[in-house]
Amino acid sequence: MTAPRDPFFPADKSIRADAEVPLDVRELGVVPYQKAWDLQAELAAKRAAGEIGDTVLVLEHPSTFTAGKRTQPEDMPEADYPVPVVKVDRGGRITWHGEGQLVVYPIIKLAEPVDVVDYVRRLEEAIIETVREAGVTTAGRIDGRSGVWVPHTTPAADPVAPKRDRKIAALGIRITRGVTMHGLSINCDNTLAHYEHIVACGIDDADVTTMSLELGRDTRASTIAPRIVHHLDRALSGELTVADHTFATAPDPTKGLKKQAR
Repeated sequence: MTAPRDPFFPADKSIRADAEVPLDVRELGVVPYQKAWDLQAELAAKRAAGEIGDTVLVLEHPSTFTAGKRTQPEDMPEADYPVPVVKVDRGGRITWHGEGQLVVYPIIKLAEPVDVVDYVRRLEEAIIETVREAGVTTAGRIDGRSGVWVPHTTPAADPVAPKRDRKIAALGIRITRGVTMHGLSINCDNTLAHYEHIVACGIDDADVTTMSLELGRDTRASTIAPRIVHHLDRALSGELTVADHTFATAPDPTKGLKKQAR
């Protein structure tokens, strides 16, 4: 997704309000979605009030669909599908979370003026650096769509892996009182079976993939977690600068859609 303007801050400058204070990284294991969401809200309120510093939650979820504000009825799983759906206050449409997928929730107080586009681009940059470092060297962006993608011209190591452009990491954020919530997920060695029952992120002309499928070896969330935390810190601080990794253009699946009633 091309930024409509230059970022508010130079690429090498931190966008954290308290750039000198180290991130408080909390590794939580497998946490039910609602419990993690409640924790995010609690921490975000404390961060906005200046009671705590910037915090990063690193975890996995049990199998859960989460439906963002622009989820459409046709995106949803069938009514009797045995995976819960949680309607959430982030942007975007529906996605799936589950064990084997790494989830990172940065609770960050952004510097003024808040630059949402730059924040999203920095999250993407951290993911791209992480998955490329792990061996998915062609990962990049599709202009018009958030997240991190692998181009269809890159053959996956697994012979039955999808052959279209495929999403390897997803983003969904909310910013309240200058503090970020929600964040990113990277498919590591999770199943893709549940994606077949939704229109993931409202996109039906591309596929979803995992680190394991792309690399042809088991790639666990626990091995990726330290690297994404490291590169997230670098991206937010400006040490890792946002670069142009765009390899394609596609329609924005949220453009023109009204927010759905919760």
